[in-house]
Amino acid sequence: MHEQMEERLVALRKDFEAGQARLKQLETEQTYLRETLLRISGAIQVLEELKAADQQPAEKLKEAAAARV
Repeated sequence: MHEQMEERLVALRKDFEAGQARLKQLETEQTYLRETLLRISGAIQVLEELKAADQQPAEKLKEAAAARV
């Protein structure tokens, strides 16, 4: 009986260590993914701002042309 408990304890410790290693790996992947999403979000924001700035002069030209008519 004592030998079976010892074997089970060894197996559980191995499983625990494997679980800890996998958790660490997943946390690392999560951090990487968060950083990637943050960079993508920043790029989207910059492009949206550039697009909006590009549209403003065109709208002003249209308004000026309409006012002349």
